[in-house]
Parts: sequence; structure tokens; C-alpha cells
Amino acid sequence: MVNSEQERVGQRIKRLEQELTAAKHAALRPFKINVPQYGVLYELSRQSGLSGAALARRCMVTPQTMSSVLSNLEGRGLVERTPHPIHLQILEVRLTAAGKTLIREADVVVEEIEQLLDASFAPGGAGPFLEQLERCEKAVAAWSPKTTS
Repeated sequence: MVNSEQERVGQRIKRLEQELTAAKHAALRPFKINVPQYGVLYELSRQSGLSGAALARRCMVTPQTMSSVLSNLEGRGLVERTPHPIHLQILEVRLTAAGKTLIREADVVVEEIEQLLDASFAPGGAGPFLEQLERCEKAVAAWSPKTTS
């Protein structure tokens, strides 16, 4: 058990996540988008034609949240949704020209924040840290509550 004077790893990870999110929100404010909207635009810049469900999984939000994010982005003319050519009930999401321009510009400032993270690592780089994070993710994902008999 961690004593009261020590900080738990999960608390430190959460604090870093909050600092990173706050920095990204501030960086994205001039572009009039938030972090979830940036995530959608970024994912679509990497792979066009994703469904809302696929975007929700990639951006780690609920389908309901993704629906709201997409409606907002579509209303601003940054994305367009069109029926899949075979599965007509599925809407594919693509960046518009305005969306492509915005994500190129916004990604420059987000990349600056990512570079700050990279620069904070020892000469070995982020690789060992990312490997350790992956092991931590797997360990937490494998956890299940203990049952009492």
C-alpha cells in the first residue's frame, strides 16, 4: 500500500492528462475548436471516410458525444457526412477543404506541445516510457473485482 506521503502513479498520470488537455485547449482556442473536435479532425486527416462509431472509438468518447461533435463540425463546414456507397445507413465522415486547412494549422501548435513532452525525456527518449505505459494499460485492463464467497 502506498503511504499517505507518496503519490500514486494513477494520480500523476491523471494530473499530466489534465495539464496536457489544458495546454491543448489553450493552443486550440484561436482556431475555435476544442480537444475532442481536434481529435476528430486529426483522425480524419489520417484516414478519411470513417463512420461516427469508428471515430468515437478512436477518440475515446461515447457515440452520443461523437454525434454532437460531428454536428458541430459539420455546421461549421469542417466535415461532411455522406452515405457509404454500399451500406447506405452508415455515414462516412470526411474533411472539407476548410477542415483540411484548419487541422494543418492547428496541428502545428499541438505538435509543439507534444515536442515539449518528448524533450522532457532522458536521452533514451520516450520509447521505454511508452513501453511501460503499454504494460500498465494491459495490467489495468486485466483487472477485475475480486468476488467474495
